Amino acid sequence: MTDGARGFRLPWSRRRPAAVVEHVPPRGLRHVVSVRVGPDAVREAREAVAAQFVRAGVAPGSAFADAVLLVVSELVTNVLRHAAGSPVTDVGIAITAGELVVSVEDAEPRLPALTDDRMGAGLRMVAELAADYNGGVSAEKAVDHDGKAVLVRFRIPA
Repeated sequence: MTDGARGFRLPWSRRRPAAVVEHVPPRGLRHVVSVRVGPDAVREAREAVAAQFVRAGVAPGSAFADAVLLVVSELVTNVLRHAAGSPVTDVGIAITAGELVVSVEDAEPRLPALTDDRMGAGLRMVAELAADYNGGVSAEKAVDHDGKAVLVRFRIPA
């Protein structure tokens, strides 16, 4: 694990920044971890994000923390299902100005369908959880490789 403010691990052969560094403004807390795609990926990603909660001012075990961890689980599960060719996935968390952003990046270039009529059940649940906290879901091409990043924004409850 590495802290985005001090640097980041470069998991793929191309030298490029990780998702949350590419797609989130450089203010506040940023943390990125590269997780090997495999049977332990979901657990490792959840643990890495949960480890940042206290530092980010999020109460561990709160409904908000549980929603964030459920989103992480679903996004990493989607990497396992739809981007199995990715050797790793970069999982990031960023806190800026009352907003928490979760990002999951993989090497699969196809962007997920994010419209209600084409979205799968898992991404629909992710979108609903984000909406519960005045947030949303987006997907963007990666900046420096052929993959993509899925970003989920939440307003942090007062």
